[in-house]
Amino acid sequence: MIRLRSLRPALAAALALAVASSVAVAAVIAHDLTGTWDFEVVTENGTGTPTVKLEQKGDSLTGTYESRMMGVRALKGTVKGDSVKFALAPSGDANVVLTFLGVVKDADHLEGVVDFGGMGGAAFKGARKK
Repeated sequence: MIRLRSLRPALAAALALAVASSVAVAAVIAHDLTGTWDFEVVTENGTGTPTVKLEQKGDSLTGTYESRMMGVRALKGTVKGDSVKFALAPSGDANVVLTFLGVVKDADHLEGVVDFGGMGGAAFKGARKK
């Protein structure tokens, strides 16, 4: 027969763990990246300054990427915690899928890397337009 008194320390430990877990989950900030962003994409051939428009619903991202070199391209991606990932859809002769992998630095700043479909890459920074 199990005595209630012998279960108290185990119950107290389980309760403490549950409370700590709840606090940790509550501390995760849900980011909303909806808005217009000024990006800076730094390659070995120079720096591009595209405009990125994002719409976030839950953890899904959609939007557009507009630059002088590539015109307007649709994008789709996700936001999970502080991580953001999106890819530009191929367009016309531009069969290369550009994939952006980054981190949310704060509510108005992103940074990370771009993969040019396995043919090189670049670094990027993004700042939300005010």
